[in-house]
Amino acid sequence: MILLEKVGKEVKKLKASIAELEVSLDLANVRYRVEEIEMDMTAPDFWNDNEAAQIKLKFQKMLKNKIEKYDQLFGKAEELEGLIEMALEDNDDSMEEEIDESYRELEVAYEKLLLETLLKGDYDANNAIFSIHAGSGGTDAQDWASMLLRMYKRWGEQHGYGVKVLDLQNDTEAGIKSVSLLFEGLNAYGFLKSEKGVHRIVRISPFDASGKRHTSFSSVDVMPELDDSVEIDINPVDLKIDTYRSSGSGGQHVNTTDSAVRITHIPTGVVVQCQNERSQIANRATAMKMLMGKLIELQEREHKDKIEDLAGDYSQITWGSQIRSYVFHPYNLVKDHRTGAEMGNIQAVMDGDIDIFIDAYLKEANNHELKTDNA
Repeated sequence: MILLEKVGKEVKKLKASIAELEVSLDLANVRYRVEEIEMDMTAPDFWNDNEAAQIKLKFQKMLKNKIEKYDQLFGKAEELEGLIEMALEDNDDSMEEEIDESYRELEVAYEKLLLETLLKGDYDANNAIFSIHAGSGGTDAQDWASMLLRMYKRWGEQHGYGVKVLDLQNDTEAGIKSVSLLFEGLNAYGFLKSEKGVHRIVRISPFDASGKRHTSFSSVDVMPELDDSVEIDINPVDLKIDTYRSSGSGGQHVNTTDSAVRITHIPTGVVVQCQNERSQIANRATAMKMLMGKLIELQEREHKDKIEDLAGDYSQITWGSQIRSYVFHPYNLVKDHRTGAEMGNIQAVMDGDIDIFIDAYLKEANNHELKTDNA
């Protein structure tokens, strides 16, 4: 019974902490916004503008998801609290292990929801456009880029995100030169923005007959996908638009028409491309969304008010100091150089288990923000 009493006290504390999240998540306002949209939907002209209606419904779904997560978590805490009280009243310790396990699961769920309170950016709730580019290291770097592609796709699938390939440049020998993906789901950008930067691998190269250790690099870039409610003033004169023949899957017109699109934003040097939609028009629309997301991300980082205030060559923006190292030899270790977070089970990491690094980044960023606000 001692364990039950101890867990009972911990559950009461956890329930109080969960209740505090209602304020942190601003759920009173969220519930009001859901009701407001439901009222809008009853208007006879709601569906006159189908595109605007779809944007509102998507926003409502995101808000409802936030409410449901909280309500389910608080409900589970109340259930567990009631179960413990009944067990103590009946002097029944037969469910001690099960109750303790339920409490551990509740703790994990609370930590996950707590992390969402750190996603305060204007676009954190959005889908994410995610790109990987092979860097220095030749074939090894291209193979490393393909390994990262698999890792992030696994992470997305494990967390219930839709993962769509927008553009893929394979290498004739091995691996990939670059890939752009769309992660669809709530907070995709908020979580994945932590992965932006250079990723370094140290291993015995499978492409070196002498069995020497090689170091290779690939870069990751992340930007939010923006819907039509976000207005960005881009001067058409600043755009260079090229079309070319697609090289990957995408339908019967691939390799038969110049359906792939590459857009260069001349003032910043930002280049985006898309080839996996069925038509040039669709590829162009997706590429423009990618460009808008990148310019917004740059605008936020540079604290500029206007797109035209951004200048300089951003084509190598992701090439900086490495953010994380993946060491396969002479020992196994993945270490994030920004936060110090590390994991020895490198195979688990390559299978998509990267939450330890994402969580550490979000907490570090939040602590930095708090220090800045208090300075």
